[in-house]
Amino acid sequence: MTGRRGTAEQGSGMAGEYGLKRHFDGAGARRLGVLVQGVRPDFDLEGYVGEAEVRVRGLELKDRVGVLAEGLRSRLPGPYPEAVAVLVALLGDELADGQGMFNNSWHLMPVARFVEEYGLDHPTVSLDALHEITRRHTGEYAVRPLVERHHDLTMKRVTDWAHSPSHHVRRLASEGIRPRLPWARTLTGFVADPRPVLAVLEVLRSDPSSYVRKSVANNLNDIARDHPDLVLATALRWTEESPTPETAWTVRHGLRTLVKQGNQQALALLGATGGEHAQIPRLALSVTELTVGETLALDFDIRNTDDSPHTLTVDYVVHHVRKGGRTIPKVFKLATVELAPGERRTLRKQHAVREITTRVYYPGEHVIDIQVNGLVRASASFLLRTP
Repeated sequence: MTGRRGTAEQGSGMAGEYGLKRHFDGAGARRLGVLVQGVRPDFDLEGYVGEAEVRVRGLELKDRVGVLAEGLRSRLPGPYPEAVAVLVALLGDELADGQGMFNNSWHLMPVARFVEEYGLDHPTVSLDALHEITRRHTGEYAVRPLVERHHDLTMKRVTDWAHSPSHHVRRLASEGIRPRLPWARTLTGFVADPRPVLAVLEVLRSDPSSYVRKSVANNLNDIARDHPDLVLATALRWTEESPTPETAWTVRHGLRTLVKQGNQQALALLGATGGEHAQIPRLALSVTELTVGETLALDFDIRNTDDSPHTLTVDYVVHHVRKGGRTIPKVFKLATVELAPGERRTLRKQHAVREITTRVYYPGEHVIDIQVNGLVRASASFLLRTP
């Protein structure tokens, strides 16, 4: 989930799965069920709430949402087109620019799931419903089964969405067909051949909405993991054909994984050259030993030894120790600096060593590299202890 929706989500305190899943209980079912009852007065609200309270216990987010979607299906009119029409009728106003779906419309997750689970045999009706749902919530997960089952019809609709006056709908045109969308099924056909995806992104590369452009950049970044040369060629062409600040932003963020990997073509395309002329004459860590939960400070100097100015992308790489002693590098962005000939500058960075849902720390020696334009120019290490 990206863009303005993501920003609003983080501020809500509900962005994590644990924080969000607790809202899909009996109270969450009542909030949604009241809206359904406003369209269908005979809707069994108390039965819906009671079933949700019992069935969601011990379940994680996706399964809880599935329970609420299943409860809707068993209580709404038999034919799917009639049932989904009830749900579309309760959606309310389109999200305003800057509103977050987890702040304002999190309760609609079972509505999108309803389409995902029960709408595959009615693709036109489901695509119409997703067009409406995404303007109030999101359809990025629900559209993916339709891409696989009804590819030509869905991709034609996706192409139409890319020209929509609604930035929510334009964003769906990109986000829904990302080959490797997080927390969603992988679109293996697009992993193998992303050209249909790139054809849609062509329309959106300079979109006036930063919300849309962030999705385009994330999509490009996904594709770069499997097809770096194709993405580099596309980015170069976009830069030449559409030299706007919007396109430049999209390209810069779309190439971020290649930049972190030190891909010299990507760095050159973004104007970062001269990494071989960068020296790190001083690198100091605030401590040589620390415990998980503490913060490490990096303090170092960078110098341009060339007689020409250079734009330098500076990252740092932490080689995390894994179970069994092997290490896995993780690249962190630090700064982009422009150094005059011979110029020397001091850079500092605080790095919190705290466990998150996607990272578990193990004790041992952790190496930190300072990477300039993809080239390692200095290293240091610290010993990590676990509580």
